Amino acid sequence: MRLTMKERKTVTKALAEQYRRGAKKTRTKILDQFTQATGYNRSYASRLLRNHGRRVRIHGKVIAEGDVRVKQRRPCAKRVYDDEVIQPLTRIWEMLDYISGKRLHAALPFVLERLVACRELRLKKALREKLLKMSPATIDRALKPARQKHAVKGRSCTKPGTLLKHQVPIRTYSDWDDLKPGFLEIDLVGHDGGNAAGEFCYTLDITDVATGWTELAAVPNKAQKWVFEALQDLCKRLPFRVLGIDSDNGSEFINHHLFAYCNEHQITFTRSRPWRKNDNCYVEQKNWSVVRRMAGYARFDTPAQCEQLNQLYRLVRDYNNFFMPSMKLVEKVREGAKVRKRYDKPQTPFKRTMNDPTVSAKEKQRLSRHYETLNPAALHRQIRKIQNALAKSAVRPKDNEDAA
Repeated sequence: MRLTMKERKTVTKALAEQYRRGAKKTRTKILDQFTQATGYNRSYASRLLRNHGRRVRIHGKVIAEGDVRVKQRRPCAKRVYDDEVIQPLTRIWEMLDYISGKRLHAALPFVLERLVACRELRLKKALREKLLKMSPATIDRALKPARQKHAVKGRSCTKPGTLLKHQVPIRTYSDWDDLKPGFLEIDLVGHDGGNAAGEFCYTLDITDVATGWTELAAVPNKAQKWVFEALQDLCKRLPFRVLGIDSDNGSEFINHHLFAYCNEHQITFTRSRPWRKNDNCYVEQKNWSVVRRMAGYARFDTPAQCEQLNQLYRLVRDYNNFFMPSMKLVEKVREGAKVRKRYDKPQTPFKRTMNDPTVSAKEKQRLSRHYETLNPAALHRQIRKIQNALAKSAVRPKDNEDAA
């Protein structure tokens, strides 16, 4: 049985003088017993016994005495990233919807540039250099006191559609060239607020697999008419031609309208396997990181709320696609019980689109001109304004007659 820390200090004090005065064989024997009792490393134990209680004299005066019970703390180094740096970092982090340190590190260069150009931030050159030198791990440590985590689960409102189901092939990864923009995953997100009774608004989410470009539109319900019209409108907003569409098995997607539209425009139309959400992992991830984080989990079921959601999504389009970096999974390798994942460098959908050689030069020029007009801080303020209005409209006043 090993000794407690208090007992170890007592034994060290008792044996130190005996160890220093003993012969070599005596010291070896004491050291063997001491390491066995305390569990100390032999080299560390020898140093303790040599120095504990040892006095150092200068000019006949005792000025120091070794004491194993006293631990000297090293002086703290001067903080490089003090409150002057953390304050603007926290402001940018909140402006970018509390993203991770890796994504924030990738976003800082161009977001800082836009904020300074729009006169939203006035920082000295030295302070800007400090912000840009911070590593992702340092950013996470600096933001740790301010970080809050929320874990909320939603509900699925997907009902399987049998119409044309066997005519729409199940997607396999060999069918798509995911490295080329234009292959989309689509999904609906319900805003039922936990009560699936009656009609309520839905958000149509389409996500490009290669670039991560996301377009959103709110519809009053999941009728085929509204979903198909919204999908056509969103496809026109994309900066590249649609080459493929992959959906779940809901009847709002598996229908004659979308099937004929894809055939007419030479678009590959596929569906995921039933009950396999990971088949549409790209759009499912955006359902949380974009739709739920922006619109929340409240119930929206009026035309006015549907219009507010669309106003919100017009702002979110620029905010998310031009200023929110994301990481793409490059490789996943299983080594025994462990799965090792490797991601690429975080980039915004805008940057991925600009770097893709298949996107036309005319479209890239249009995107660049639009980017120069954007102010991320102003977008964030407008988004918060609409979110607050939606939150107020979602809270229903208590009916006094029912309460009575």
